Amino acid sequence: MTQTTKKKGMGRGLSALLSDAEVDATSRDGVNIGSVALIPLANLEANPFQPRTEFDPEQLEELRRSISIHGVIQPITVRKMGYDKYQLISGERRTRAAMMAGLTQIPAYIRVANDQEMLEIALIENIQRSDLNAIDVAVSYQRLIEECNISQDELGERVGKDRTTVNNYLRLLKLPDEIQMGIKVGKVSMGQARAIINIADQQQQLELYQHIIANNLSVRDVEALAKKVKAGGMGDYNPGMGTDWDPEVDRIMEAFHQRLKAAVHLKNGAKGGGKIVISYKSREDLVRILSRIPE
Repeated sequence: MTQTTKKKGMGRGLSALLSDAEVDATSRDGVNIGSVALIPLANLEANPFQPRTEFDPEQLEELRRSISIHGVIQPITVRKMGYDKYQLISGERRTRAAMMAGLTQIPAYIRVANDQEMLEIALIENIQRSDLNAIDVAVSYQRLIEECNISQDELGERVGKDRTTVNNYLRLLKLPDEIQMGIKVGKVSMGQARAIINIADQQQQLELYQHIIANNLSVRDVEALAKKVKAGGMGDYNPGMGTDWDPEVDRIMEAFHQRLKAAVHLKNGAKGGGKIVISYKSREDLVRILSRIPE
């Protein structure tokens, strides 16, 4: 494939990255560059720059059922590699579900892009997903900065965020791995994690993280507690002091999380009772959680 030498896309959006006016409008196999066409799935190769490595099996199955009934509503985006040969730019989840549904063709926008543009497009498309957790967004931001050699200001322009917002995401990557995983699975929110970052000591960060989970603290509570830890050190801070923390609660809460694949918080009451709080991201996610609870 012919690549242009001019550096494109600086400070421009996704549509600009996809454009390539220097390519002929038609190709030898009758597929127009810049058009939507049905392409054989057998002629489509994976995107080597795909930032997502994990796809929820249940969500894929839901999409497969939808595609089996309605087909692929939103075309994927591919780049043309040669005669009747394509490489995926964005839409891997739709592609996987289409294959699971037994489709042999899929609607696709036909584009041309060089390798750096492929990476930028894949990362930006990934960032724009509504179901992406804060750590995956932060990792995508970091990759754009490091691998595409752009500044935080340029990154903010491309993803439509200000520098402060971009920096808040990037700071999450400085947290211990255990806390980052907790953000990914919904045990703590980005707001709670941002308060934890204000504590320099990693051991204190981890203790506060466990305290948040055990006691279902609000963001405001975490911010106040983080200030206390910073001001007085661990000598004035006891994760179990003055709370209803119980290691058995942690074990039960983790069991709920494993079974429901959702963020679950338990709150003990004064007389042995308590509350179970189950968080969900959307109406579809709520239905999914309900399906995992036996009748």
